Amino acid sequence: MEPRLKKLYKEKIVPAMIEKFGFKNPLQVPRLKKIVINVGVGRDNKDAKAIESVQKELALISGQKPVITRGKKSISAFNLRRGDICGVMVTLRGDRMYEFLDRMITAALPRVKDFSGLPPNSFDGKSSYTIGIKEQVIFPEVDYNTIYKVRGMNVTICTDAKKVEHARELLKLIGLPIREE
Repeated sequence: MEPRLKKLYKEKIVPAMIEKFGFKNPLQVPRLKKIVINVGVGRDNKDAKAIESVQKELALISGQKPVITRGKKSISAFNLRRGDICGVMVTLRGDRMYEFLDRMITAALPRVKDFSGLPPNSFDGKSSYTIGIKEQVIFPEVDYNTIYKVRGMNVTICTDAKKVEHARELLKLIGLPIREE
C-alpha cells in the first residue's frame, strides 16, 4: 500500500506547486530525495553497550538497520582518533522515507515540550532542511524505561529543489510545522 504522504504529494502538492510557481511540467516540481538521521555518540564512543543501544533505538525509529560512522581524521580537542566511532546514521529513501516523515509530523513533533514550530532558517544552501531533536523519547516507538541514555539526533530532509523557496513551500505543503519568518 502506498504511504499517505506519497499519495498526498501526487494528488495535492504537485498541482499546488505548479499553480504557485508556474512549473511547465509536473516533473519540474521538487520532490523528497532522502532523509538522513544521525546520532552522535560523543564521549560514549568506547562504550559498546551505549553504541548498541543507540543502534537499537535508531532501528526502531527508522525501521532500517543503522550504520556506524567513524572519524575521518584525528581531532585532539574532541579526543577523537582516526577510525574511532563517532556516531550512528540511517539514510531513508522511498516508501520508508515517507512513512518516517509522516510519523515524525503526526506523532513525534507534537510530543515535544513547549513546541512552537520549526525554525524557518534551518535550510542549507542546497535546499536541505535539518531538524535538531533533543530527545529520542519523543518517538512513540522508543520506550522510556528501556533507554540507556537520553540522546539527541539530527534529521536532514533532502529535496531536489533548485531554490530554497521551492523547498520551503514543499515541506510546508507536506505538513512540516515551519514557523513564519
